[in-house]
Amino acid sequence: MAFRVSWNAQHDVARAVGADGTAALLYPFVVDGLMALALVATLVLTGRDKTFALRVLAGYTVASLVLNYVHGLVPELHGGGRVQLADWDPANWVLVLLATSLPVGAIFFGSDLVAKILHHRTTRITDQDESQQSTVNRLGSDLHKSTPEVTAELTDHPAIKSPDPAPVELPQSAPALAVAAVQHAPRRATGRVPESARTPRPTRTPEELLGEARSATADWPDVELTAEAIRKVVRTSSANGRTLRDTLKAERAGRAAAVAEVAG
Repeated sequence: MAFRVSWNAQHDVARAVGADGTAALLYPFVVDGLMALALVATLVLTGRDKTFALRVLAGYTVASLVLNYVHGLVPELHGGGRVQLADWDPANWVLVLLATSLPVGAIFFGSDLVAKILHHRTTRITDQDESQQSTVNRLGSDLHKSTPEVTAELTDHPAIKSPDPAPVELPQSAPALAVAAVQHAPRRATGRVPESARTPRPTRTPEELLGEARSATADWPDVELTAEAIRKVVRTSSANGRTLRDTLKAERAGRAAAVAEVAG
C-alpha cells in the first residue's frame, strides 16, 4: 500500500524531469525496488556490509520522502507535464539532480548489494565445509592420540611387564574383591614378549650339559641317540644337541672298542 501511495508522486516527478511514459512508469520500481533490496541485504549481511545496506535503505527512504513532499507542494506536477520543481532556481537544480541521480545510484548500489549477498552466501558455505573438515581432522587426531594410550596400557599390563623384584604392598583401603578380580582375570598378552619380560634361565657350562645328557641317555639304545631327542631331554639348543650327540656316540664307540680289545 505504501508503494502504491508513493507511486503517483514518483511517476509525476519522473515526467517533470523529462522521462517518457515508459521510463516514468518504471521509475517507482527503481526507487522502491532498491529499498526492498537494501532491506533484504540488512537481514542477510553482517558487520560492515549490513551497515552499508542500512545506509542505502535510509538514503533512498529520505529521497523518496523528499520527492513525495515536493509532489505535495507543487500542484502543477499532478498533470504529468514538464514543470519546474521549485520556484527558486538553486532548489530546483538540487531537486532535479536528486530525481535524476536515483536511477544511476540504484544501478551502483543495487549491483553492490547483490554482489555482497552472493559473496556472503559463498563464504558461509565455505566456512561450513571448513568446520566439518576441522571436525573430521579433530576426530582423527583424537583417534591417533588414543592409540599410544592403548599401547601404553598393554605395555603396562602385568602379563607382559617385567617382574619387579621389590614386593608391592597394596593399600589397606583397597577392596579385596577388586584385587581378586584383577588377579583372576588377567589379559592375555598379544604379540612377541620382549626380552626384558622373559623369565631368565641359568646358563649351563658344556660340562654340565654333557653330564645331564650322559645321565639322561645312559640306558638309551644307539638308534634313539639323536640330536633332537637329546635337545628335548636336556632343554638346550639344536646346535648343542648335535654336539652332545656326537660326543656321546664317540664315547660309546670308544667304550665298545676297549671292550672288544679286552675280549680279544
